[in-house]
Amino acid sequence: MLLLYRTLPILLGGLMDFFLGDPRGIPHIIILFGKMIAGLEKSLRKAFRDTEQGQRNAGRMLVVLMLLFVLLVSAVVFAAYRLWIPLGLVLETFIVWQCLCMKDLKLESMHVYDKLKQKDLPGARYAVSMIVGRDTEVLDEVGVAKAAIETVAENTSDGIIAPLFYMLLFGGCGGLLYKAVNTMDSMVGYRNEKYLHFGRAAALTDDVFNYIPARLAARLMIAAAGLCAFNTRQALKIYKRDRQKHASPNSAHTESVCAGALEIQLAGDAWYFGELHKKEYIGDPIHPVVPDDIKRANKLMVVTTVLMLALITLVRLLVFGGLLHAAI
Repeated sequence: MLLLYRTLPILLGGLMDFFLGDPRGIPHIIILFGKMIAGLEKSLRKAFRDTEQGQRNAGRMLVVLMLLFVLLVSAVVFAAYRLWIPLGLVLETFIVWQCLCMKDLKLESMHVYDKLKQKDLPGARYAVSMIVGRDTEVLDEVGVAKAAIETVAENTSDGIIAPLFYMLLFGGCGGLLYKAVNTMDSMVGYRNEKYLHFGRAAALTDDVFNYIPARLAARLMIAAAGLCAFNTRQALKIYKRDRQKHASPNSAHTESVCAGALEIQLAGDAWYFGELHKKEYIGDPIHPVVPDDIKRANKLMVVTTVLMLALITLVRLLVFGGLLHAAI
């Protein structure tokens, strides 16, 4: 029965994200993470020597302190369950809700789609700049659409499947653990002069945490491609061929599946902070990239998420439940 209780917050939180999107006007723990990381970075850079080794140690300490904070939050959730089970359920559901981003990712990417359909290229560039890190003022209509599709594909793994994977293992606080790691990587895990040493630990930790979820997300997305009547064979082909065509060991997995399923070509060179970064293409240009591909990418994301929630329910209730029964 306890296992059933601990599965409900994941499903309820997922449904809240699906229908309501990111909670507005209330404290958001991911925003708190961002403020903590920024404050800790400033303090740790001063506390450690400004040398290569010193900054690497400072970055390692950042990771340790953030993970300790997640453990503290987990202890609060555990105490809430011990105090009154409904209180624990509400608190954990709220955490799950804050860890997911499907609704908002869909809304933001569809805003790009709307601007492209209206032939408002400046508006589309601005809209896509809200969800990507690259320079958008140089993008044409195809470049804007590709940027939105790539973001939906990559964040299906990073923003949805990965936190759900850790929720499968450790409940809502598992998702929180992942989000702490991922937020650190998004803020300091850059390979530039400022963060090359300080952000190294955060980047490596994120790579480790994303290794299994990225591959699981790709396989779920291939299944989703079949359910969406997209090209499953091409999705599998491009995944096998192009999944390593990214500087990160994990980032191209869902992007390659999406490119194959939609029969389009993604990635290629991109500008970041005024500097051109050479990148390989992912996928084959069977069809030109068009705004409607953003809608198709979102459909893939939604169905992939539904499959992951179904998998969580199955594993936690059958597998974990069976092991618990056997132990008893």
